[in-house]
Amino acid sequence: MTAYRTIAAVAETEIVEKKSRFIGRIAPVTTEEEALAFIAEVKAAHRMARHNVYAYVLRGGRVRYTDDGEPAKTAGMPTLEAIQHAGLEDVAVVVTRYFGGILLGTGGLVRAYTDATKAAIDAARIVVVSRCVDIMMEVPYNLYEPACRLAEDAGARVHDTDFAENVLITFRMLDGTQSPFLEKLTELTRGQSEIIVTDPFDAAF
Repeated sequence: MTAYRTIAAVAETEIVEKKSRFIGRIAPVTTEEEALAFIAEVKAAHRMARHNVYAYVLRGGRVRYTDDGEPAKTAGMPTLEAIQHAGLEDVAVVVTRYFGGILLGTGGLVRAYTDATKAAIDAARIVVVSRCVDIMMEVPYNLYEPACRLAEDAGARVHDTDFAENVLITFRMLDGTQSPFLEKLTELTRGQSEIIVTDPFDAAF
């Protein structure tokens, strides 16, 4: 799997342009069904809005957008391009417009929808999702810090710890980089600690 950039959670912001309110809402999605459900949720929450423009980008190249009644290419396309310019995948954006009574013109609309999308992206926490493995082991307290130092040197992160009679540690690292780290952990514990490696999975790292 190639690493990709997405967002960690839903985020929302609002900008005002010549009395029109533009509410940008962005969400992480992994399927078209999730994207459409998110769009429907926003539309339901803003039934009285003049426009609910959306765009989404899924891994594998699936993209979709709509101007939702705005002049062609002044709303959905700028929203989509702002997502793509940020290098994000598996995200959906809905920009809701409450008309303020002043026409913005095509250029003004493009800027407003672009700015609303960028503001939503800026409000979100961007993460890089990669193929990872978790490594779990139990060590005596005197080996906890040495194990953590080995992890740092190997590019692994401490994901979880449970301090009991011994320390149960879960390390997370990129799949394919674990072999040297596992060897060093085995050396450190003289083979006395069981080391469990999970199957690879996708996670922010």
